[in-house]
Amino acid sequence: PPEPAPKPVKPTRQKPTPIKPAPAKPAMAIGSTAFVADGAIPQVHTCEGADTSPPLAFRGVPSGAKTLALIVDDPDAPDPAAPKRTYVHWVMWNLPAATAGLAENASSEGLPEGTAVGRNDWDKTTWGGPCPPIGRHRYFFKLYALDTTLPPPGAKPWNKAELHAAMAGHIVAETQIVGTYQKAAKGKAIGKLKKAAKPKLPATAKP
Repeated sequence: PPEPAPKPVKPTRQKPTPIKPAPAKPAMAIGSTAFVADGAIPQVHTCEGADTSPPLAFRGVPSGAKTLALIVDDPDAPDPAAPKRTYVHWVMWNLPAATAGLAENASSEGLPEGTAVGRNDWDKTTWGGPCPPIGRHRYFFKLYALDTTLPPPGAKPWNKAELHAAMAGHIVAETQIVGTYQKAAKGKAIGKLKKAAKPKLPATAKP
């Protein structure tokens, strides 16, 4: 008798090896050890204190960036209840892309080599700290990553508008952090001064 035909062998299906996506690169961010996002900026960095520029930290700068730019402004001037203009406090560009941040008081003690500084609304090329005439204002610290190196400052350094125009078409990433500030009430400030000036007597001493 003829031999039985062999049973067909079912092909073994191999499960495709899952492809693990590459880990996402962290988005560019700016922060500060002096204040948290939407938190109060310490008085030392304002016109009521030493007016030193606050420490800032940068991370996640795109690998294709060549330089960084920074603008700090206040959109609540003069009164947050009825804002009429945006007041500019700090302008700079051409920070090296590898810059990890700025130390406290960098405005006076030294910025990264190659950094160009522009004019703020006091017409100065230094940090101008918060000095709101009324109410609690917001201060936007805006960091930009650029794919180019911009021209150095000329006889009259750029203001914010001129820097914005020069950055057009070159921004590869941007981020910001917001801090707030409100001047101390005069009565509270005077009370603190009186309290600080009053000497403490020893427990055994009579007034």
